[in-house]
Amino acid sequence: MCCGFATEADDNNLPFMRNIGISAHIDSGKTTLTERILFYTGRINAIHDVRGKDGVGAKMDSMDLEREKGITIQSAATFCQWVKDGQEYHYNIIDTPGHVDFTVEVERALRVLDGAILVLCGVSGVQSQSITVDRQMKRYSVPRIAFINKLDREGADPDRVISDLVDKLELNACAMQLPIGLSKEHEGVVDLLTMQAIYSRGDNGEKLEYADIPADMQEEAEARRAELVERLAEVDDEIGELFLMDEEPSLEELKAAIRRATIANTFVPVFMGSAFKNKGVQPVLDAVTDFLPCPTDVENYALRAKSNEDDAAAAGAGEEERELMLSDSSKPLVALAFKLEESRFGQLTYMRVYQGTVNRGDWIFNSASKEKLKVPRIVRMHSNEMQDIDSAGAGEIFAIFGVECASGDTFTHEESRGLSMESMFVPQPVMSLAVEPKRTKDAAKFGKALKRFTREDPTFRRHMDEKTNETIISGMGELHLQIYIERMLREYDLELKTGAPRVSFTEQITQRANFSYTHKKQTGGQGMYAKVEGFIEPLEDGSDEDFVFENRVVGTAIPNEYFTAIEAGFRDAVEKGPQVGGEVKGIRVALEDGNAHMVDSSELAFRIASALAFKSAFKEAGPQVLEPVMAVEVHVPTEFNAAVLSQLNQKKGMINDTAVVGQYTIVKGSVPLSAMFGYSSALRSATQGKGEFTMEYEEHQPVTRDVQAKLMEDFQKQLQAEREA
Repeated sequence: MCCGFATEADDNNLPFMRNIGISAHIDSGKTTLTERILFYTGRINAIHDVRGKDGVGAKMDSMDLEREKGITIQSAATFCQWVKDGQEYHYNIIDTPGHVDFTVEVERALRVLDGAILVLCGVSGVQSQSITVDRQMKRYSVPRIAFINKLDREGADPDRVISDLVDKLELNACAMQLPIGLSKEHEGVVDLLTMQAIYSRGDNGEKLEYADIPADMQEEAEARRAELVERLAEVDDEIGELFLMDEEPSLEELKAAIRRATIANTFVPVFMGSAFKNKGVQPVLDAVTDFLPCPTDVENYALRAKSNEDDAAAAGAGEEERELMLSDSSKPLVALAFKLEESRFGQLTYMRVYQGTVNRGDWIFNSASKEKLKVPRIVRMHSNEMQDIDSAGAGEIFAIFGVECASGDTFTHEESRGLSMESMFVPQPVMSLAVEPKRTKDAAKFGKALKRFTREDPTFRRHMDEKTNETIISGMGELHLQIYIERMLREYDLELKTGAPRVSFTEQITQRANFSYTHKKQTGGQGMYAKVEGFIEPLEDGSDEDFVFENRVVGTAIPNEYFTAIEAGFRDAVEKGPQVGGEVKGIRVALEDGNAHMVDSSELAFRIASALAFKSAFKEAGPQVLEPVMAVEVHVPTEFNAAVLSQLNQKKGMINDTAVVGQYTIVKGSVPLSAMFGYSSALRSATQGKGEFTMEYEEHQPVTRDVQAKLMEDFQKQLQAEREA
């Protein structure tokens, strides 16, 4: 189906545009829902299976790996049209992964979207990644509607899911519908606004049949509608006044109130159905137009750097002020690059226009690199397919070729130079692997692949261990790294040798410690001399920073030209802590005094002195080693509950909650990441292949004293081996 909107920028279309994401816990049915949305909006002509069993696979899972594994690995963008009440609406949709290892895909999608659909399993309810996705939506103040999926499954209970939304996610969530039957008897839904029953008919549920509410549901429907009005009255003044006067709000008044409260993030309308059985999807599309914001409903801000014109040395380095972006295509361009992808035509850069218009052939500026670039080609994406367009205006999501940049860069026109969009949150990797090509001749391909993947994915990191000369890749978990190793084999014909997984330990201190260190070395010529004094202390709880350096030196005991080197020395020291080589976090270093020699002092001398001073003080500051702890959620048939609890206890896990849902038990706990290697095989073995689990990073926690002693011993042995080598 051809795009109904003009390809030229047109602000008259903005009220009828929706930029939405579809997010959920893994296997909740996001991609299945997206497939139905594309079918009902005419973007695809047939519905295909998510796992690709029909030889085609879901449209939005375009990678072979995604179809083989039945999971979404990369977020995928598409666009479609939906007609409601005779008006055509333009949807830009991003389908995001549900697995926590690919959480950055959700993060950057939500950063540029105006609204979202939170999909929940009608059986499992709010799961670990549901909590993460909700936290991401709150981080960027993204309004959402909820869709309770899989009501055709045995054990489905939408009331319990809504309770989870209220209790676990602390959302003011309320049902907009009632299911007509559950599990095998699920036939349709009752719309609590129009008080009608809605049934999906036809081979693919494409025909909606509206009927009276079943007589045995009439009383419950009236009670639920009254509850809906009451919940709205708590957050909307207009409905609140009608409620106090005991007046019944009209359908239009209710819809307007729900829209206001949803956009204000004070209310979450909940819809329900079964995407796989083609039930309840079209009402969700209607809800997107009725309740989620258009680009002009959302406030977005850019940062403009203040420069001190009176001090040339400070130019461009001053404070930043926030500037409201106007969804107006006639204003100077401000666009954010939020995703990079390598294609057969070169780098494909996904962008969102917040203000202004970008045209093919325009010259644009990268606010990060300060480079001026020409736009050779602009496309709209439909999964891995493209539609060329001449321009993209305010509110649009599109992609361009031939523009070198990094994820998170802002692009502007000449008139808006100096503006940059606020950056997105990027979680830190928790696991590492040493990798190298099996064939020496593949070194160049290996470097090219790593460069590409680290540009595309901010959570995939690589560095060279200078002492062992190993290439270390880091990521969000075992699956994350396995996928990239598999992609190197498939896309670059690279066979890799991998080492054992490594956990990303960190180090911290628990108390203040002073340092006074003199670095003195005489070798016959010019010597080395530097003295630094001060203290280190832990940062306050809740601090957003990992390292703070404060120069408190009064007078000229240390010449000004050495302060940069001193700070660099302390930064060198915190990158690789003295205990186990982990990064030191949550620390303040204060420099109070020191001394320099007129001949023998140098930047190198002060840099070395600072690093050694830090190590000496660190020992006296109550040092601790912290390890990543994962929030683990296990779903098993109840008969295997005892075996799972025993396994997690053996792994030094802490059980936080157990719940029985139908014939299954859900166990939630916190387990050290180091104990979770190989757990997938162990769980399958203990549950006859019937158990499933998910995990996500929770926090770093101090290890026990015996574990810390063992880690320190191993680290010292490693250093000794490196020295001998």
